[in-house]
Amino acid sequence: MSTPETLFETSASVPARTRLAARVTVAAALALARLSPAHIRRVLVVVRGRAGPSRYDQAQGARQAVVAVSMICAGQGCLARSIATALLCRLGGHWPVWRVGARTSPFGAHAWVEAEGRPVEEGDNITGFRPLMTVTPRPDARVSRIR
Repeated sequence: MSTPETLFETSASVPARTRLAARVTVAAALALARLSPAHIRRVLVVVRGRAGPSRYDQAQGARQAVVAVSMICAGQGCLARSIATALLCRLGGHWPVWRVGARTSPFGAHAWVEAEGRPVEEGDNITGFRPLMTVTPRPDARVSRIR
């Protein structure tokens, strides 16, 4: 089975500097996605550091930049997309809630990011997934003022 995938024209709206950062984070995310879930979590906890929580618009912008530069992340690559989005947020000085979850009926697994208590650009596809692994911003971190 194949799925049609297209990069939308949103890449023109992503500034060159952000696009470069997004490409770097996508490359790192693709490498990280090959690790075991426990290793991915350990790496993300270290990378998160003392970052404060992302606002929804910050996480949404990071996700849109990642999707604009990577066909894998624009398609079915939810793990790489979520990791790259979290890493790009971290480059901006903040961290979203990164989650991996599963559902049983029909069985499936998914990775996504959340900000301000809601999934970022996931729509209704996220309902039914129960989080199994989460990397949250540090509870003692200050809220980021970086845009």
